[in-house]
Amino acid sequence: MSTTKEAAIKLAVDIGGTFTDVVLQAPGRRWTGKVLTTTRAPDDGVVEAVQEILGKAQLSPRSIDLFILGTTLATNALIERKGARTALITTDGFRDLVEIGWEHRFAQYDIFLDKPAPLVPRYLRLGVPERIDAGGRVLLALDESAVRRLVPFLRDEGIESVAVAFLQSYTNPGHERRTRAILRAALPQLWVTLSSDVCPEIREYERISTACANAYVRPVMAGYLNRLAARLKQADMRCPVYLMTSGGALCTMEMGAAEPVRLVESGPAGGAILSRGIAEGCGAGKALSFDMGGTTAKICFIDDYEPQLSRSFEFGRVYRFLKGSGLPVRIPVIEMVEIGAGGGSIARVDDMERVQVGPDSAGSEPGPACYGRGGTNPTVTDADCVMAFLDPARFAGGRVKLDPERATEAVQRHVAAPLGLDPGTGALAISEIVTENMANAARVHAMELGKTVEDYTLIAFGGAAPLKAARLARKLGIGRVIIPVEASVGSALGFLAAPVAFQAVRSWYQSLVALDTHAANRLLEEMQREAARVVRAVEPAAKLVTERIAYMRYSGQGHEIPVALGGGKLGAKDAAGLKLRFETAYRRFYGRTIPGMNVEIMSWSVTASSRPKRAARARAAPRKRPAPAFRRRMLDPGSAKWRDIPVYERTALRPGSAVPGPALIAEDQTTIVVTADFEASVNSLGHVVLDQRRKKGK
Repeated sequence: MSTTKEAAIKLAVDIGGTFTDVVLQAPGRRWTGKVLTTTRAPDDGVVEAVQEILGKAQLSPRSIDLFILGTTLATNALIERKGARTALITTDGFRDLVEIGWEHRFAQYDIFLDKPAPLVPRYLRLGVPERIDAGGRVLLALDESAVRRLVPFLRDEGIESVAVAFLQSYTNPGHERRTRAILRAALPQLWVTLSSDVCPEIREYERISTACANAYVRPVMAGYLNRLAARLKQADMRCPVYLMTSGGALCTMEMGAAEPVRLVESGPAGGAILSRGIAEGCGAGKALSFDMGGTTAKICFIDDYEPQLSRSFEFGRVYRFLKGSGLPVRIPVIEMVEIGAGGGSIARVDDMERVQVGPDSAGSEPGPACYGRGGTNPTVTDADCVMAFLDPARFAGGRVKLDPERATEAVQRHVAAPLGLDPGTGALAISEIVTENMANAARVHAMELGKTVEDYTLIAFGGAAPLKAARLARKLGIGRVIIPVEASVGSALGFLAAPVAFQAVRSWYQSLVALDTHAANRLLEEMQREAARVVRAVEPAAKLVTERIAYMRYSGQGHEIPVALGGGKLGAKDAAGLKLRFETAYRRFYGRTIPGMNVEIMSWSVTASSRPKRAARARAAPRKRPAPAFRRRMLDPGSAKWRDIPVYERTALRPGSAVPGPALIAEDQTTIVVTADFEASVNSLGHVVLDQRRKKGK
């Protein structure tokens, strides 16, 4: 098959920090599964997951029409500093820009402030004489002999990958391209990344940082993708393989290998795409996507059925939630906050006798204590096991048999005993602290975006999210929670709904009072052709949707806001309309405008994408009270008391089934905890909806 539209049988794999999730979808049928992530060789876990799901469906590898992959490998390589040996070639005299950064202190009063270390150490940052001005004119020609003199040094230092990032190269990439040609002629095996390819925008710090990040992970990602492609071919799988990007779109393996920096938030983006469809189907115009897996939790705001988007992302933050404490990459990305709060997050008691959870994780090797794989530290999953939220025989679809005794021992030794508590109360403390950490992250993210979190519907998915969703909603003041069908593999499900898309971005300064509409139209048409060409390479017959944006600001300001340009060519009279659009957007962001100030455009973007499918709408169903499958003694988090709680099988619940809390709704790969202040029901799409119960008299 050559296009996603023609694909009848689709396979999606999401490689997480603890589990690798797999979804196989055929007309009228769907199969899901989980395997433990093989951290040292991620392709092993992918192949194992694919073979297992094909065996379950009794299908051959050749029957698959489309394979979509989301991976954390690029992110992990950046965070863990396990990328290639990388050098930077930049304009002479500017090699320290990556350490100077924005020249501000992100923690104003911390006298022991640590800045994130650059990916490329200073002695591998090399200057070359050249200079281009902001208009693209050559002020100083590239010193080609200086580039050639670097070749022996690069060879002797064992450099695998080079980032080339000259000043103003976004206006004229000639010097960067010539440098690449010289290096490739002398060192054919060298990987070369140009900043004008991966980030053709103003602001040299972000551009150089993005180029360095791409160069750092490129050999790792290309090697991994090539190995995986070879193994899939060896397994007789002949279908196209596409990758999920950070911006919630699909790209080819070739693009992923060339610009792996676009994949840094690959898996979480799939979850946001899933939530967009769930929100549309359930009529939730304001939705908060909550994805909690084994290693991290991700939170994303979705307004009017569109995820919050951004053009920048930080990795490796020195301070967990503090903006500016990480290294920036400038790529299209779905705006979300990610914290070290997953099922594998390790709990401890600090010197002040406070329970701390995360951000470090037990991962899949050795994993939580209850996995019985050598782990001894208590984790969130151990706490859930002690509180009897989990069925030890069904965890992860029965793939991992939990050991409650090991979980109890770990919680008792490391948390309960130091605080003089029993194991159940110690486990509840772990559960409440990790939930509060997530609630706090959501509150901070909401304040940064100017949103009122209480107005939103929580959409919870991932293996651990259904266990915590009701308590998280309670802490945030949210009255409705939706747990999608097959929530434990939510990100992989989102991959199947993702459009093919590409965003072209260019920096080109224009003042609205002197807007050159002819040049602007030429630029936008060129960018539209570029974006469409990438999409057509994946899906030739797709009906394209195009979005054009100008990034505008008042003259002299430091940052821009996105303003939609709409369709059609810009005319001489459009400057006034653009200013009106800008002021409308500015007022929405900041609550006011600045009279009498000139407006300028700094950058332009054109996004082309295949048309996304509309989600089916949920219908009302008559309420009925089903009988529970059995009862289990569980520690109720609301009352902090052990109670006999009814347990319902999710597969036995039909549309309209209503389950009052406290209760558990069990399925093979996760469990929904319905607390006493919520009532669960199943809508016509099969999603479980938790609505807060009104107090009597209200």
